[in-house]
Amino acid sequence: MRIALIVLAPLALAGAALAQPLSPNPPKTTIQCIEGGGQLIPPVCDVPASRLDNREYICTCPNGGQRVDVSICARGQIPPPEGKALNIARSTAIKDGSLVGDKLGDRPICVAPRNLH
Repeated sequence: MRIALIVLAPLALAGAALAQPLSPNPPKTTIQCIEGGGQLIPPVCDVPASRLDNREYICTCPNGGQRVDVSICARGQIPPPEGKALNIARSTAIKDGSLVGDKLGDRPICVAPRNLH
């Protein structure tokens, strides 16, 4: 019994250590709520009460739409303009539950980072 505990304890601690990082800061992705036609519905997000930490604890879609992961634009990137072309691109791309890595023309589909100031 004692040998089993000696062997299993480090494995349990290693599993807990691997599960520690919840999300990077600054985050690389966020959540959007998207209707079947590609239109955006505002998500409801619980965020830290800090201007330094711009992560999101959890985002939900209580007003409808599919919960979809989307990249946050890197410095210098500009999100594609809202319009019919973006709605069509989003409605076809959300079938896998993510917009990460998807593009509209030559622009990546991304959202501007949250303004913390």
